[in-house]
Amino acid sequence: MSATRGDLYRFIRRYVGDADEAHDLLQETYASAWLAIRRYDPARSFTAWLRFIAVNKCRDWGRKRTVRRFIRGVMRLDAPEAMAVGVDAPEPEAGIDDRRRMAELDRALADLPDNLKAPLLLATLEGRSHAEIAEVLGITPKAVETRVARARQKLSLAVTRGLV
Repeated sequence: MSATRGDLYRFIRRYVGDADEAHDLLQETYASAWLAIRRYDPARSFTAWLRFIAVNKCRDWGRKRTVRRFIRGVMRLDAPEAMAVGVDAPEPEAGIDDRRRMAELDRALADLPDNLKAPLLLATLEGRSHAEIAEVLGITPKAVETRVARARQKLSLAVTRGLV
């Protein structure tokens, strides 16, 4: 755990966009890995196997979150619309604008579809090769390349539209 905890947490944090949820999902990832350790194939990369579990945990979290929002039918206080209240107020500190843009970028990342988000984060945040990402996600390296390009395109579009 000590060898993989930092990188895995950063990946999950970027994926879900919430620090507290990321800690919970990190624990769930390790618990699932522990329970499934007998099924681990030593011919595969251990970190790739662990990332595969983390990606699945993040996807499950996203599906559950969507269902909860639908059932509730109300906007939560941490929704982007609620977080934007007071954004136009004057900023007394120099770094607040940068932190706000970073938070907006985190929200834009969180809004990416799962099939684009995971390859982008694995490639950019962790510097993984397309072959490694393909192994983690169970797709071809060409599919990884295409998905990373599409994810970057969507984020770029969000930036140019003023969403970020």
